[in-house]
Order: sequence, then structure tokens, then C-alpha cells
Amino acid sequence: MAYVRRDVGTLTASERRRFVNALLELKRRGEYDEFVRTHIAHYTPDGETGLRTAHMAPSFLPWHRRFVLELERALRRVDSSVTVPYWDWTRDRTPASVPWTKDLLGGNGRRFDQQVTTGPFAYAAGHWTIKEGVTDGRFLTRDLGRAAAPLQLPTKSDLRWALDDPVYDTPPWDSTVTSGFRNKLEGWGQGSGSASWHNHNRVHRWVGGVMLGGASVNDPVFWLHHAFVDLQWQRWQRAHREHRYLPADPPGPADDQNGRVVARYGKLPPWDETPDQLEDLSRIYRYA
Repeated sequence: MAYVRRDVGTLTASERRRFVNALLELKRRGEYDEFVRTHIAHYTPDGETGLRTAHMAPSFLPWHRRFVLELERALRRVDSSVTVPYWDWTRDRTPASVPWTKDLLGGNGRRFDQQVTTGPFAYAAGHWTIKEGVTDGRFLTRDLGRAAAPLQLPTKSDLRWALDDPVYDTPPWDSTVTSGFRNKLEGWGQGSGSASWHNHNRVHRWVGGVMLGGASVNDPVFWLHHAFVDLQWQRWQRAHREHRYLPADPPGPADDQNGRVVARYGKLPPWDETPDQLEDLSRIYRYA
């Protein structure tokens, strides 16, 4: 029977505590840092050579769907009542709203070094030392809303702009495409500065700190964010039932994207599954 992922704002005090405790236990065991390493290893920009799976590619959505599920399975081995909640950033839009409470993810970083000092993931609490990343910083950092150059979270209309596009993705299947649901949701735009970040990417920028790079998994909000992104893919699938993951077939030998993107029936590293197999996981979980 499928279990339920719920809006983080609806969790009871007990449910919040169990979710946090399960995360802390994975960290204590050393399992959590393996998720950070996996994300770093598959964070391949389209300016580099080789296969892209996690970002700037059609497989952005199935890759993260599988990644969140892997984390959720680990949490449920600790506590079978736990599921990954989602953060609706079109509604809970300020540093004072969920999930930035002391009993959940803690709040913003302090001004001079962005260190998070409140909540269970604060460095001073002793349970959340950063061990994997692109810097030597050992504490969780955030810059909610980006104090130096304020940035707003995406709105419902921003999300609708992506959901209304009936085509999943388009050539050249990278960060430069201007149409297609995948990149409108992933959020690589044209130009520079805040106007070039949409939806998923803009949320990473709004949170700031460790959420800005390949080691973004070091902030537990990563999972709540990506559960909400996954919910949008499910909503898009229901609204456009005649459309599916693209490309259906691998780009040919003469195509610049040959060997660089995963087609519908191709294996999705590091797992032995295909985007086709990950399009419907309703047998495992559903959203409330």
C-alpha cells in the first residue's frame, strides 16, 4: 500500500520530531554524507563533457525522483512512520514560515558568516558537522532571501508557466532550451542575475549558503524542496497524459548530445533503472 508525503506545514509536533530524529540518525551513522557525495558526483554542468544525469538534462526529474526515494527508504529504515514532507515555496515564502522553525530545520544564518545557529541542524547543537563539500566549512550556512541582493521565491504563476507547457523537453536537451516543462521547472534562464533563475533554481538561490552548489544536500531543506519539485512533475503528468519523458530515443551519432543525455529507456546512473520506470511510482507513495 502506498504511503503519503505531506505538506510540511501540516505535520504535527511529533511528526516533525520523528522526521528530524531520523535525519540525525542517518547523519550519525555516516549514511547521510553518502547522499551528499552522490549528488556531487552527478552534478555535471552541460559545459563539461560526458553524461549528464542530475542537472541541465531531461533526466533532472527522474534522477531526483529516485534520489529522494533513496533517502526516504533510508529514513524509513530508521523510523517506518517517516516520509519526506514537501515545502510549498509558492505559499510559505518568508524566513519566519515553515520549514524554518526551531523544531524543524532551524532558521536563517547569522549575517557575518551565514552560520545557522538555531534548530537541530545548527553546528553548535553537535549533530550536523559538514563533512562533504566544495569548501572546508564545517557548519550549515543559509542566506534566506539573499540579504545583499534580495530575491523573491517563485510564485504560483511562475510555477503555472512551467506546468502549462505540454512538451516535456526539447533539443538540445540542456540548460539553453527556452521551451519544455523540464527546463522551465529546473530553471535555467537567459541572461545574467536573478532574472535568469526560475522555479527550482531560484529556490536554491533564495536559500543560499550550502544550497548554492553541488553539495546542496548538506542542507536538509534540499529534500523538502525536491519533494515539491517531484509533486510538480506528477501534476504535469496528470495534466498532459498524452505526453511523456523526452527524448524517447538517444540522440544520434552526429548529434552534439550523443552520449550526453539519458533517453526514455536508457539506464540512469547510479541506479539500474530508466526514466520510463520512474515515470509512475504511485505504487510506492502519493502526495496529500
